[in-house]
Amino acid sequence: MRDFVLLYVNGRRYEVRGRQAFEPLSDFLRAALRLTGTKVVCAEGDCGSCTVLVGRVKQRKIDYQPITSCIQCVAQLDGAHVITVEGLANRGTLNPVQASMVLHHGAQCGYCTPGIVCALSALFDHESRPSRSDVCRALVGNLCRCTGYEPIFEAAAHTDRAAFVPLAERYDTPVVLRDLAVTSHQSLEINAGSRRLFRPSTLAEAVSLRAAHPQAAILAGGTDLGVVWNKGHHEIETLILVADLAELKECSLRGNVWTVGAGTTISELESSAANVLPAFCAVLARFGSPPIKNAGTLGGNLANGSPVGDTMPALFVLDAEVELVGPGGARRVNINRFYPGYRRTVMAADELIRRVIIRLPSVNERFRTYKISKRRDLDISTFAAAVWMHVEEDTIRAARIAYGGVAPTIVRLPKTEAWLSEQVLSDATLRAAGKIARSEITPISDVRGSAEYRLLLAENILLKFGQDVLDPQATNSN
Repeated sequence: MRDFVLLYVNGRRYEVRGRQAFEPLSDFLRAALRLTGTKVVCAEGDCGSCTVLVGRVKQRKIDYQPITSCIQCVAQLDGAHVITVEGLANRGTLNPVQASMVLHHGAQCGYCTPGIVCALSALFDHESRPSRSDVCRALVGNLCRCTGYEPIFEAAAHTDRAAFVPLAERYDTPVVLRDLAVTSHQSLEINAGSRRLFRPSTLAEAVSLRAAHPQAAILAGGTDLGVVWNKGHHEIETLILVADLAELKECSLRGNVWTVGAGTTISELESSAANVLPAFCAVLARFGSPPIKNAGTLGGNLANGSPVGDTMPALFVLDAEVELVGPGGARRVNINRFYPGYRRTVMAADELIRRVIIRLPSVNERFRTYKISKRRDLDISTFAAAVWMHVEEDTIRAARIAYGGVAPTIVRLPKTEAWLSEQVLSDATLRAAGKIARSEITPISDVRGSAEYRLLLAENILLKFGQDVLDPQATNSN
């Protein structure tokens, strides 16, 4: 078992021991390696100034994705290759994205620029001819306080694609590939005073560690825990890292059953849903920025138990099952019974989330998801919803409705669902159902919206569902 984190940064190998393994990656890059091109502003993963590229071995090559380095601890990069803005230049020459940013005046104060350059470089590394829409999506997580977006778009549009050298060609030597591949199969344990960190190499080892350390925090993507420790709210003594466990990365379709491992990132989930369940993909597209979705996992979102968690309303109405695994074996819990209270789950102290089992809607079932937030992108939901109905010959045979942001947990609406049974699917029916839905919730007012606003949304979202499923041109389809 190793007692150090092994990672590469801009092609150089590093072994990190002790307390340094618990530091935010951004601090390690800036303070230890003096790679100060990576900037830190919000320390919450929201602004994108600290964006770097993280490469992991997949199918005998390294796949590079942008992530926000401020909310990743160094240990999470075990077995990874990190490329910072300094590593993008090729033999002392600016890469085409950097050169175009200079030529088209894409930088003003410059603080956000390194993160933007990294995000665009990742885009060009995957897409040889990205559209303006692709550029917009790639930059969702990068905020420019100088409002210089148009020059940035111009720089992206005029980047010399022919001159762009793929990162793999520059960095993926046989030595690096072999080193990182071997590392991914090794267990890791780091002790630093009272703090301990484990990275098991198998699910069985993870279960054993969980049983031995029930007080430990399970760390997958870290997009929530990273904020907690950055803001000094809580120092976690014991961590168990599970994001890279192969047994938690399953994403398969057998018949009408879609099985998604807990370690599946939101980006991977969105990509799979695009083909399997497009109506779910619609809300995942607005889950957060690409750097957040490249780190955050489905299991982490479920375990966090936020009442505005974006993945959960859909899973509630699809009657998904959460498979838990512990020393006594595996068990499945319907997600509608998974949350007994605010940010609480029925998981035992020695259990982990292994996967989620989802039965896809049939030809007679209608399913839609909705997210309402102050900003369209990169914002926490004010109100979230999912609606499922079994419809035959314009008659609703059964309905399931789940709302988020209106109670301490995601809630179903049993009175509204019962009333809808055997009703004709129409605007009038859904308008009446909205009145009942309003009576079933007691939302609060907070910084994201008033109680009255949420009550109106509870009514109107059912009308929106009707427009979507009754309009043959609706795009948010299952």
